[in-house]
Amino acid sequence: MFDFRQAHFEYDPYPIGLVKPILAEPVYAELVTAYPPKEIFEFKKELGNKYSLSEVNNASQYRRFISSSEPWRKLHAYVKGDDFIPSVLEFLKARNIDLGLKRFRIASKKPINSRAGAINRLLRYEELSARFEFSMMDSFGGSIRPHTDSAQKLITLVVSMMAPGEWNTAWGGGTEIVRPKDKTLLYNHINKSLDFSEVEILKEWDFSPNQCVVFVKTFNSWHSVTPMRGAGQNVLRKTLTINIEAKL
Repeated sequence: MFDFRQAHFEYDPYPIGLVKPILAEPVYAELVTAYPPKEIFEFKKELGNKYSLSEVNNASQYRRFISSSEPWRKLHAYVKGDDFIPSVLEFLKARNIDLGLKRFRIASKKPINSRAGAINRLLRYEELSARFEFSMMDSFGGSIRPHTDSAQKLITLVVSMMAPGEWNTAWGGGTEIVRPKDKTLLYNHINKSLDFSEVEILKEWDFSPNQCVVFVKTFNSWHSVTPMRGAGQNVLRKTLTINIEAKL
């Protein structure tokens, strides 16, 4: 379902790219219309005034919503299916971003017996999974603090979920590539967060409809969303975040 052909990448200070459009317009419009309502999300203040609905946050509501919405059930099945993770890895490899995963097994495909599990361990398979999260932030004050992502994350894809004309880029909301002003804080494998005053913005990818920002977790993959400036606007910045993770 995702179309990775129209991609532009930056490689410094870490690999990050913009893919637009990421979905066929009719499919995208259907997903935007069917996006879950705010009342079933969980508010996560510690992450920077963010609302989340996922396998972890409000999990029962998340499962109920996915099962009740045909457009999202289809996309969820695609992301959780056998082909999605290999397609993302191949997409990155074609752009000189090779994560060196020669053997991997989709985590949802569990071994059915102990012998299969022993073979997997012997062959040193990397166990990968794709995690699916709906995220929202208020257009005034919503933010994500500077961080590098947790150690188990390998790849993050952030897909905007806004109707054309619904979002004004003057409000902010873009994904920012940032760097700590204190160079001793560059190495951040364990994912400590910083205040916005402690980093400088190197580049910002504007937030606009039907796009995907994709980046690789590294020791210095610092990124953030500065507190947004849409004062008086009753609009939410809506996204789908997909994380490809390794079992540690």
